[in-house]
Amino acid sequence: MKANSKKIFYFIGIGGVGMSALALLCLKDGHKVYGYDKTSSEITAKLIKKGIEIIFDSSVKALQYLLLSTDVKVIYSAAIPDLHPQLVFYKKQGNNLSKRAEFLAKLCTDMKTLAVAGTHGKTTTSSILTHIFSKSDQSFTSVMGGFFNNNSSNLIKTGTETIIVEADEYDRSFLHLHPTIACITSLEADHLDVYGTQDVYIEAFVQFSKQVAHKLIVAYGLPILGLTYGIEVAADYKAFNLQLTEKGYRFNLKTPYGEFKDIFFNQIGIHNVSNALGAIAMADQAGININKVLLALESFPGVYRRMNLYKWRDFIIIDDYAHHPSEIDSVFETIKAFYPKQKNCVVFQPHLFSRTRDFMNDFKTVLSKFDEVMLMDIYPAREKPIKGVNAKSLLDGISHNKKKYIHKKEIKNALINSNADIFALLGAGDIGEEIQQLKQEFTSL
Repeated sequence: MKANSKKIFYFIGIGGVGMSALALLCLKDGHKVYGYDKTSSEITAKLIKKGIEIIFDSSVKALQYLLLSTDVKVIYSAAIPDLHPQLVFYKKQGNNLSKRAEFLAKLCTDMKTLAVAGTHGKTTTSSILTHIFSKSDQSFTSVMGGFFNNNSSNLIKTGTETIIVEADEYDRSFLHLHPTIACITSLEADHLDVYGTQDVYIEAFVQFSKQVAHKLIVAYGLPILGLTYGIEVAADYKAFNLQLTEKGYRFNLKTPYGEFKDIFFNQIGIHNVSNALGAIAMADQAGININKVLLALESFPGVYRRMNLYKWRDFIIIDDYAHHPSEIDSVFETIKAFYPKQKNCVVFQPHLFSRTRDFMNDFKTVLSKFDEVMLMDIYPAREKPIKGVNAKSLLDGISHNKKKYIHKKEIKNALINSNADIFALLGAGDIGEEIQQLKQEFTSL
């Protein structure tokens, strides 16, 4: 996107992670950027600090005079309802409107596009790939779906030769993309409020795979053809001889072009080794020197709220965005691998009524694996309540007695009064804001 003609952009739902990165990109390219969001957040505070004006009132009256022009280009999140007053106003007025996914696809048109899709692992895989590109001095732009730890920006831009993006399947957004190289990290039913059935969900990924122009990379075992990656399996990119260390993993690697020994990746969780393999394969297929790729794994800063480890008092805290049963299970398996003798407790905020309904039994099963369970109210995000779907119905189905409901403001006291040694604080809603308040007492591990 060239800045030779300065434009005015208005982002409706600017506080979303994907939306905020695009807003920053427009600002960096010299355009005037404004936005709306329902509530203030850490993300909106960062955007305001960078010079973007944001309002928290959805009425048309809240729009300043400059934003009433038909020249304003409007970008809106898929989570914004059709009857949002400002969206209705701009549609009637005939402004240039684009959904976030459509706008992102336009940005990708003139660049080599590396896209990461999948039910789980998109943000971590694309962030590892971004770090690899940074450490190998590439000309690229990365529109990140998360934040590196200790970095306030989710936009990384050193040039415009390549763009790294997440290919989000919600609302079929990723079908707007036609990437040069793509990776599918995992394939498991989700967003059934959009797709209806698992078969339809999988069909969308198959369609996405057909839109990849050059190389498709897929996790081993997925029902889609492409170069494969996996751990201790007969994949094109194979990690083997894994050894746990206190700070991550050492492993050997086989690629289509050779073998490499004693690679160190500084993150815990076997699922993160898989994410790293996906990023390695993409970088390798993009032509980056493999030795630079592997060396970058040692200094990966990690992603905010993705297996972040802290020490608090005598406890170990794991802070993670996990909100799907399989993601929660990955956290549990990591705890059992690295802390097998300590008692563990999960503090979970379910995300979306529809997801809780669709995977109720799976949530009950995976949460029951923990020694202790603390459950918060369902975070509704874009949804209205569904009758009979609530924290109590989920809690009642968990198969042991060490369980209780807590309010999000009670997290600190609940941890203090627990007998557990390891706490997993999980969820994709505003539990992150509550954890952020506690972090001043945490020490990073």
